[in-house]
Amino acid sequence: MQRLVEPELLDSLPFDDAEALRIRRELGTINALMGNHRWLARQARKRLPRPSRGLELGAGAGRLMRRFRSGRMPCALDGLDLCPAPTDMEPGQRWFQRDLLRFVGYAAYDAVFGCLIFHQFSDDELAMLGARMSESVDFIFACEPARRRRHLWQLRMVSRLGRMGQITRSDGITSVRAGFLGEELPRSLGLRCDTWRWDCSVGWRGQYRMAAWKIHLS
Repeated sequence: MQRLVEPELLDSLPFDDAEALRIRRELGTINALMGNHRWLARQARKRLPRPSRGLELGAGAGRLMRRFRSGRMPCALDGLDLCPAPTDMEPGQRWFQRDLLRFVGYAAYDAVFGCLIFHQFSDDELAMLGARMSESVDFIFACEPARRRRHLWQLRMVSRLGRMGQITRSDGITSVRAGFLGEELPRSLGLRCDTWRWDCSVGWRGQYRMAAWKIHLS
């Protein structure tokens, strides 16, 4: 499939709308089935020096931030999203209610984490975001949908078995069609081969994963 980026229906709903809250719970289930947060936590423990400061793009309800509160994690994690901050923020955690394409605070962070967020942007927007991030951060970790037809079938099966709503099913299909394969994400972000190294993989559950780090950290 050719990559196709289209608006997702969830983004048209008010953040505190009952349907929007239900959809986010269903997305949390899909995230768990894909193992995304577990993988991001493993990457942080494997690659980041202690102590580090990370920023999650599209942090939503703050689930990954809660996972990173463990004393075993080398990285304190802040959040960036258009929605308001979660009510259970801990002292020292920061939340930025901003547009990530216009955010000017990336220089304060060692690492950026993204979970089901990069696929929402066109290649031009990803190039803009990559230019902002790569000037300052040393690590970029991403969990996204893999753009394969078999994963559309998997999504339909999971949503039916889990009795997920129509918007979740529709947005899931939109997400897969906007997903990535191979080295598409680091290339779209404009990461330079003379400055960055990366590892990209696709899993059988439809997960596309990218770990990228600056060469001087190898």
